[in-house]
Amino acid sequence: MLNRRCVVGLAASALAAPTLLSSRARAQDWPVKPVRVVVPFAPGGSTDITARLVGNRLQEMWGQSVVVENRPGAGGNIAADNVAHSDPDGYTIFIVGPGQATNQFLYPSLSYDPVGDFAPVTLLITQPNLMCVPNSSPAKSVQEFIAYCNANKGKVTYASSGNGTTLHLSGELFKRLAKVEMTHIPYRGGAPAINDLIPGRVDVIFDNMPSILSHVKAGSVRGLAVTTRERVAVVPDIPTIAESGVPGFDVMSWFGFFVPARTPQDIVARINADTNAALAHPSVKTRLEELGATPKGSTPAELANFLKSEIEKWGPVIREAKIRVDN
Repeated sequence: MLNRRCVVGLAASALAAPTLLSSRARAQDWPVKPVRVVVPFAPGGSTDITARLVGNRLQEMWGQSVVVENRPGAGGNIAADNVAHSDPDGYTIFIVGPGQATNQFLYPSLSYDPVGDFAPVTLLITQPNLMCVPNSSPAKSVQEFIAYCNANKGKVTYASSGNGTTLHLSGELFKRLAKVEMTHIPYRGGAPAINDLIPGRVDVIFDNMPSILSHVKAGSVRGLAVTTRERVAVVPDIPTIAESGVPGFDVMSWFGFFVPARTPQDIVARINADTNAALAHPSVKTRLEELGATPKGSTPAELANFLKSEIEKWGPVIREAKIRVDN
């Protein structure tokens, strides 16, 4: 004989079963149309390269087109606003990095909530930046570049892929720790910044490894140092900025996948599992490592905690340095 508690429990299970089955069916059927990956910078930069490498593998897995859409401008805010106000159905994915943590401190106002308007999916990669100068630069080392800055006060420029990126923050941190003067020149992505670095229109860049490494290896720019605390295996002969006479310098970039808030959890779980599998696939993993990046993968909760730690890390730095960007 069934007691009342059992009856209630069975009734609840019966009511929940169609919802559970519907959720599973939805995740199994998804995607049934092309998926859009929004990149907040111009084509050719590190974010774009990562999006296309991972997107190509996901396209093979899903049997649907994965379309990379570049929406540069405003340090990533244009793309972030677009994704935040997109349908929460899993068909719009945002690939973003430190700007998701830093833009709230850099800009007077945002048209989106960088935490509340997004659901984290997975951490994609971490990577160092590489301090590079044109071949025409007289600087062959970090110390020679510092000397060049001191001899040309008010004239030295550094390029970035946009306000609030790790390229920007690397330059600001270098200014503070090396006690030099440099003027920030923001671009709408890493590729156009490199295009101006090569002929010497700007003096230095602290670019993400995947987008700058090929230029260093080809000899079109000169790599002076990496921004992380430790040297990087893919360029073992290039020293760190810290060991080059600027102690305490340590900057790492990262990218993650986010989707609009209220995207169904079963679809978030599907994108998470498939993206983590794509990152582990030799065609993706090997190429990312060749470019100096470290494939990661994570749970949504781990990415949420990582974003929180980045917000706590960079907020005080930006406020102390009084870095502000006009909307």
